[in-house]
Amino acid sequence: MEGSLNMKIESKIGKSNSSDVKIYDFISNFHNFKELLPADKVSGWEASEDKCSFNVDPLGRTGLMIVEKEPHKLLKMASNPEFSSYQFNIWIQLKKVADSDTRVKVTIEPLVNKMLLPMLKIPLQKLADGIIKKVEGFDF
Repeated sequence: MEGSLNMKIESKIGKSNSSDVKIYDFISNFHNFKELLPADKVSGWEASEDKCSFNVDPLGRTGLMIVEKEPHKLLKMASNPEFSSYQFNIWIQLKKVADSDTRVKVTIEPLVNKMLLPMLKIPLQKLADGIIKKVEGFDF
């Protein structure tokens, strides 16, 4: 993309009292993934196991698809061009510390024109941090 810029937005490293297996099994199925997104910004959720689409206020309809899985360690998603006018990748990394101690990190990479980055940076940072907060408080 002409004039595009790759920038990664990273969450803090979160801590969950659930096992990496339970978290991975939950997040790797898009039927469950809606629970990790901000309810006040997301509507019209439709999902299969590895694809989803939804409305995001105020951006409109978007979609995600799972593009890479490394069981209990990594889930990589990409925007679904069928629904998304913005292209981006999201990684969720899991690191098992103990049976009931898993560290979680979210990285979002927007693949957009550099003029759009200032407008997207804060909402995407809030999304990454919000996913971590939900994972930390969720009982898987």
